[in-house]
Amino acid sequence: MNIEFKLEEYLSNGVENIVKGAIKASLKNPKESVFIANYMLEVKKSRKIRQKQEAAGEHIPPFLIASITNSCNLHCKGCYARANKSCTDKDPDNQLTDKEWNLIFEEAGEIGISFILLAGGEPMLRKEVIQTAAKHKNIIFPIFTNGTLIDEDYITLLNHNRNLIPVFSIEGDSLTTDERRGAGIYSKLLLGMNEMKNKGILYGTSITVSKKNLEEVTQKSFLSALNNLGCKVIFYVEYVPVTTDTIDIAPSEDDRLYLEKQLLALRKIYDDMIFISFPGDEKSSGGCLAAGRGFFHINYQGGVEPCPFSPYSDTNLKSITLKEALQSPFFKKLRNNNILLGEHKGGCILFENKDIVETLIN
Repeated sequence: MNIEFKLEEYLSNGVENIVKGAIKASLKNPKESVFIANYMLEVKKSRKIRQKQEAAGEHIPPFLIASITNSCNLHCKGCYARANKSCTDKDPDNQLTDKEWNLIFEEAGEIGISFILLAGGEPMLRKEVIQTAAKHKNIIFPIFTNGTLIDEDYITLLNHNRNLIPVFSIEGDSLTTDERRGAGIYSKLLLGMNEMKNKGILYGTSITVSKKNLEEVTQKSFLSALNNLGCKVIFYVEYVPVTTDTIDIAPSEDDRLYLEKQLLALRKIYDDMIFISFPGDEKSSGGCLAAGRGFFHINYQGGVEPCPFSPYSDTNLKSITLKEALQSPFFKKLRNNNILLGEHKGGCILFENKDIVETLIN
């Protein structure tokens, strides 16, 4: 049994566990429960499609990250996207259209991808793309948003399309969140979360974990407050340094062990919530999951990249299919040179090996 098959099994089980947990978390909401029960069947169909392709020697990851825009209405401190010039204040002329994204989502479903994270920039600036995503009921689309653009139209869209799951970015309490994201952002997040709770819409939060907020965001007081607001999914995402000057605030190995220990306890205490740590499960899956091993990233122009934190590409979906992109020379080099399997100190092995990655892409 090769490592790709093990990884496939690991990630597929992970998706199914997320969905099972979501069913449990939404039993009080019949509309949510019916959708998730139906989606559970779609997950099993997608898994069989991937297993069939795996047997034929073609690995398809179950996850995909799609940055549908590089525009954002905030200027958060330490933002990797702005640091690597992939985030601006204006809409670019060369971004994929909603029709092009529709074709990507359609192919993703056909080849067995059942979980697509919509990111940016701020993805809710592209309402037409999100409306397009809503039509693909065999795929769940977590939308990683700063929460400032939630209006009545969006609430209606989310309420009618339960495969769209808003994931609000938060850093901790009001002081910690506003310090990084801007004054008043925490209050806007609370308003959005209350709207989701009132409508019974399943939603989550995404927390960038650094040395500064690790203890705060894993405390019962913080999580109980989110639980009371109706939050059912927590994404812990390790801070990835945007420059060598910020490496010291990235979680260390001791910090990761602390987070892992906390998660074991939290999953028992909050059995109606789902906790996902990224890339906390790298050791369990045999290394970094990027470059198609477990997921890959599509940028706003259609470029296929290892992950959002490694913005390098040698292929574009304007001219090739998803399946073809997974066999890109660059991806093959990353997978075959064992770069993704090594140990690392910070939040991202590709960041630590930036010089090697740039050599391979060039």
